[in-house]
Amino acid sequence: MILAGDIGGTKTRLAVFDKNMRCVRQEKYLSRQYPDLESILRHFSAQNIKKACFGIAGPVRDGIVHATNLPWIIDLNTIKKELNIDRAWLINDLEANAHGLKGLSENQIFSLQEGDPQSVGNRALISAGTGLGEAGLYWDGDKHHPFATEGGHVDFAPRDEKELELWIYFYKQFRHISYERLLSGSGLYHIYRFLAERSGKTNLDLCEGIEECDPAQVVAQRGLKKEDKLCVEALDIFVSIYGAEAGNLALKYLSYGGLYVGGGIAPKILEVLKGGKFIESFLSKGRFSSLLKTIPVRIVLEENTALMGAAIYADEK
Repeated sequence: MILAGDIGGTKTRLAVFDKNMRCVRQEKYLSRQYPDLESILRHFSAQNIKKACFGIAGPVRDGIVHATNLPWIIDLNTIKKELNIDRAWLINDLEANAHGLKGLSENQIFSLQEGDPQSVGNRALISAGTGLGEAGLYWDGDKHHPFATEGGHVDFAPRDEKELELWIYFYKQFRHISYERLLSGSGLYHIYRFLAERSGKTNLDLCEGIEECDPAQVVAQRGLKKEDKLCVEALDIFVSIYGAEAGNLALKYLSYGGLYVGGGIAPKILEVLKGGKFIESFLSKGRFSSLLKTIPVRIVLEENTALMGAAIYADEK
């Protein structure tokens, strides 16, 4: 049996896969309700585990991860002792997602841009959720080799006057403005607040009268339903910046094999992504727009891609 984990800032998913790589058990936990990963593993109480692999949102170094959006330090040796096994691995969550791409079927992917479907080469993956993750898949002429990055934390570059105003708004609060500051759940809400304050709106409480409210989710829902013009505009700005950074990533990795958009946000705002602003920004790279037109752009619809990827990683070791 293989124990696979997808450890994110909001949710932790654990699953057990049998020797035929079929998921035989799966559980989901709210990460911040637990002091560490070991506590969740005890609650899950997996039996007969031979291998384990965990995709974790954060840089992995020497078997230790300081989780980016959680107050956890995850140590591989501690995990091995907890599970009483020798064969276990910690990998970045986007690397796990990248491994999971090979396990996806056609109905688990939506094609946003066909590009050249016969093209082969490197691939790239960008995923906005609690944070922003980016990964690459190097093509060696025979197969893809996923690798992790922390590209979501590079500097955000405004492209017009409104985005420059947005940069200044974020700078006053955070000083360093990464793409993750904008392309995340909290980022979407802050974009809304920027627009609301800019328009002179005084009541910024989107959660008034709502229990256990996620303001970013409210912005997305009202924007999708076109119930609030500021929510619509916030969602449009978010999608435009998302497409721009996806284009940046595709150029950096020269991802002829495809640019994949994963994470928890994309499937929820698919209708807006299909509206054209994402691809418009993706292609808006001057002389290289014609090259980007040849790159397939695909939305990952399967929420358990990282879980599958972690299991695939362990199975191949």
